[in-house]
Amino acid sequence: MCRSIKTLRPPALPEEATEDEIRAAALQYVRKVSGFRAPAAHNREVFERAVEAVAEATAQLLAGLEVRGAAPHTAAPGGG
Repeated sequence: MCRSIKTLRPPALPEEATEDEIRAAALQYVRKVSGFRAPAAHNREVFERAVEAVAEATAQLLAGLEVRGAAPHTAAPGGG
């Protein structure tokens, strides 16, 4: 149904994950959990809200992670 979600933190990525990479991972997660590749019209709003919530949580997670031996980073795009 969907590809594996890739690791979005260094050293797996040479730089910080982009908003597009974070959103793609969130979309894959919501697709997997919901069992829908594309939601029906009556589920579209809740599906999109879930993608946005997962993307926001992912950005916050990545911004807060401390990777030992890595240089400090700024907050991930879209994160606060």
